[in-house]
Amino acid sequence: MILVLHLAVDGDGFALWGETEARRTAFSALAEALDRAGVSLGGKQRRMTAWLPSVDKHPVPSSPMLGEITDKTATITPWTVDALSIDTAAAMDLLADAVGKRLLAPGVLVGADLAFFATAMRFAAVLVTRGHVLPSLEQRGKAWRARWALAPAAAEHEQIASLARAMPPSAVALGMDAEGAPAVDRRAVVERFLGDVADRLMRREQSVKTGGTSLHDRWLAALFTEDGALGGDAAELQALAQTVAEWRRPVVEQSLFDFRVAFRLEEPPPDGEVGDTHDVWTIRLLLQSIEDPSLLVPLEAIWNSGQRGEEAADVRRLLRRGGGEAKRFILSSLAHAASLSRSVDALLRQPMPSEITTDTNGAFAFLSSDAAALESAGFGVFLPSWWSRRGTKKRLSLRGEARAPKFKSKGALSMESLVEVRWRVALGDEVLSMEELQSLARMKVSLVRLRGQWVQLRADEIEEAIRFARAKAAKVTLGEVVRLDLSGTAPGASALEVTGVSAEGEVATLLERVTGKRDWEELPPPEGFAGTLRPYQARGYSWLDFLSTTGFGACLADDMGLGKTVQTLALIQRQWLEARGPVLLICPTSVTGNWVREAARFTPELPLLLHHGSDRERGEAFVARAEQSGLVISSYSLLARDVETLQHVPWKGVVLDEAQNVKNSETKQARAARAIAAGFRVALTGTPVENNIGDLWSIIDFLNPGYLGSASSFRQRFFLPIQTQRDPNAIEQLRRLTGPFILRRLKTDKSIIADLPEKNEMKVYCTLTKEQASLYQAVVKEAEDAIAETEGINRKGLILATLTKLKQVCNHPRQLLGDASPIDGRSGKLARLTEMLGEAVSAGDGSLVFTQFAEMGTILQTHLQEQLGVEAMFLHGGTARAKRDQMVERFQSTDAGRPPIFILSLKAGGTGLNLTRANHVFHFDRWWNPAVENQATDRAFRIGQTRSVQVHKFICGGTFEEKIDAMIEGKLELAAKVVGTGEGWLTELSTTELSELFALRADAIGE
Repeated sequence: MILVLHLAVDGDGFALWGETEARRTAFSALAEALDRAGVSLGGKQRRMTAWLPSVDKHPVPSSPMLGEITDKTATITPWTVDALSIDTAAAMDLLADAVGKRLLAPGVLVGADLAFFATAMRFAAVLVTRGHVLPSLEQRGKAWRARWALAPAAAEHEQIASLARAMPPSAVALGMDAEGAPAVDRRAVVERFLGDVADRLMRREQSVKTGGTSLHDRWLAALFTEDGALGGDAAELQALAQTVAEWRRPVVEQSLFDFRVAFRLEEPPPDGEVGDTHDVWTIRLLLQSIEDPSLLVPLEAIWNSGQRGEEAADVRRLLRRGGGEAKRFILSSLAHAASLSRSVDALLRQPMPSEITTDTNGAFAFLSSDAAALESAGFGVFLPSWWSRRGTKKRLSLRGEARAPKFKSKGALSMESLVEVRWRVALGDEVLSMEELQSLARMKVSLVRLRGQWVQLRADEIEEAIRFARAKAAKVTLGEVVRLDLSGTAPGASALEVTGVSAEGEVATLLERVTGKRDWEELPPPEGFAGTLRPYQARGYSWLDFLSTTGFGACLADDMGLGKTVQTLALIQRQWLEARGPVLLICPTSVTGNWVREAARFTPELPLLLHHGSDRERGEAFVARAEQSGLVISSYSLLARDVETLQHVPWKGVVLDEAQNVKNSETKQARAARAIAAGFRVALTGTPVENNIGDLWSIIDFLNPGYLGSASSFRQRFFLPIQTQRDPNAIEQLRRLTGPFILRRLKTDKSIIADLPEKNEMKVYCTLTKEQASLYQAVVKEAEDAIAETEGINRKGLILATLTKLKQVCNHPRQLLGDASPIDGRSGKLARLTEMLGEAVSAGDGSLVFTQFAEMGTILQTHLQEQLGVEAMFLHGGTARAKRDQMVERFQSTDAGRPPIFILSLKAGGTGLNLTRANHVFHFDRWWNPAVENQATDRAFRIGQTRSVQVHKFICGGTFEEKIDAMIEGKLELAAKVVGTGEGWLTELSTTELSELFALRADAIGE
């Protein structure tokens, strides 16, 4: 069942309700959906009225996955729904899980209203990050509450208005009254929601302690308590509220004008190498247009606007846009600025304030504190180009000089090789001498001009700089040197940033290749590799080999269809030739057969062991077999189960295919993967892990243990700043840290397109579940007995019927049984299709899925929509012509909401359709007629197609499907004979040949 989760405002809180095909969802269904999503919100169950668009006495579904969306005119009609009332805090927890998602759990979709509030919550976080909040004191009834209120800049008001316009009607569709739809001011709803979120974010992230007991002190403390409640004398509270409101008034008023007061700091002219405290700085006062930020008018011109002249007339026109209150607004703004800056406070003593002069200490105070306070309060601030939010752009920093020890061990350098690192203190690219550092220490000033550049200094920076400059060279591993170079931090350095590590010789070469400053050496395919690598595949294989040889873990994150398997097999073959030793490859059960066959195809001389099935070897017998193998293939389910046995093998390397399976670091399989020691580690995934930072730590920690610190430190340092605030500094630092170990190529890259064929056909081998294997053997046993006793046309009919049953078993047990039993977890073929389609959907690709059976198409549609949370259309023989044309038009459209998956029955969709938006074609079950399959593929691979088409032919390994495919591939004359005859040729096989054809191999069965 698919349930769309909706969130609507409900008084001061929210109401959560679910929508299914019946639209009216029982509370039990909502509770079950929340449980599936792992969400625990508490709240109160209520029966409410939802005012929804309706046609023909039925609500219009919000998603085509819940029913057909008609183009008939809808009317707003009341419907009774079971809802869960929750407060803002619970809503925020839910929204944090829903950010950027379309699916909370299988079958639980994120409604448009829920997604809207998640987007609005992120905007509130942005406003908090910008400092566009001010404390306030509000009264509700007789209760008083200290609260953080939004103080948006003028430009942000339009963003709020845009949010209000984008609010889905369902977000305000709930009420308790069935007599009329609730009248709601959407702008007020958005502003209240943003304010509530900002208030809670400020309370969560900060705390304050005051020693005073005055009402003002208690108000400040209440701003950081859970509920902000404030008690006291009513008259005193009212007076304080008026004072706070008056203090906030200039900021609030500012948004009413289309200009604002701005401050520009102008530095003294260069007159020497070292600046001193007596240099004269100027803070120029300006009026800045909101509509045209480049329009800046000095306040001096404002005060002189009554004079004659064209310039004065232009100023008067600008001031008139402020409704004649401009000068009063300017003075009021300056009064507010004076409460934030001592420099501005002194300015107000002037009759017509226009500029402030100060010394270097005053300039530094303005740069380091006043400027940020003024900017957060909505004033314009213009600072010298050498200053950034973090201080002067050029700061004292550490630069490491790495070199191999004089008596280094023999052999190539690796991640564990020891190198000597000596630290130098630098300003930009220039190394400072000890004499210069000691001179700076004696000056005891915060801003100095050094070598023609202004530099910010702190006492702890100078002290740390001198300590590192005096220290002897330290011996660290090369892996640690890479982390030092990329992370910007050094052990024992809390004040100084590491801006880079330089080296010479072998160390420099390896360091530059790891960090991407120099290309790695491109290698030829290894001896014994039976295939041809495309240019981009050769580069990927060489990259894997380079990092693996040096002991660094590597994540190959190429798009699906670009050949991660073949690049990895080339790596394993090369590693085997260089030094015998087993590589453990862990993959989903559904693709173990695929790896076995691809290894046999591309690396036929590589000793291979499949660790799989209930009869697999264990203990010392397994260890002995594994040590003699070049590649050992097993599954994630067995990884967690057999980890103790696996740990006894001296693995040369460990490879995780579909590495998103270990994205949750607390699962048994993720912990087991990290527990296995190996010479190198590789992760393969078609999902761009750099876009899912919450999962990134687990994958990188598997590849390079400890590289990103602990999970908790990663959350504080990267996850929270990026997920809630989109912090650009955190994003850039994480990209620098992980970039060298993630290789991501897209099919849309121009360099890749040139390497790809127009049509790339590949076979996808899948395993059977135990249930499928049991059904398969039962069908075969029944058929063999009957076929042996039947002749003529009846025998042919029996053989064709048996083939159909076996196809149904390989597809899904539910198709053979014809019941309404559960779908998930019962078919290896369906599991693999779901994984591959999930990857295609993430990449924004369009996919066609062909099946011979209408009932299987229905199963596919139901399962894929529940698991992937996207619409999957299904065209079959019973689809009306008008509906068929509508489906094709929707799939081919350029609309953002177009369905990414189109399921087609082979007979209904195999010819006559133009579906060139698809660049993936999946043949879920085979017709065993190349002409028919090619006709189906040509729905996408035809004139109008602008991309390479990936064709995936699914085969259950070890079953009759693989054997028929091998028969056709091995005999060209048979392939020609098959064309036009379907499966009729199989009825001519002898009973012995049929017995061999139907026999099930042991390796066909998954876990």
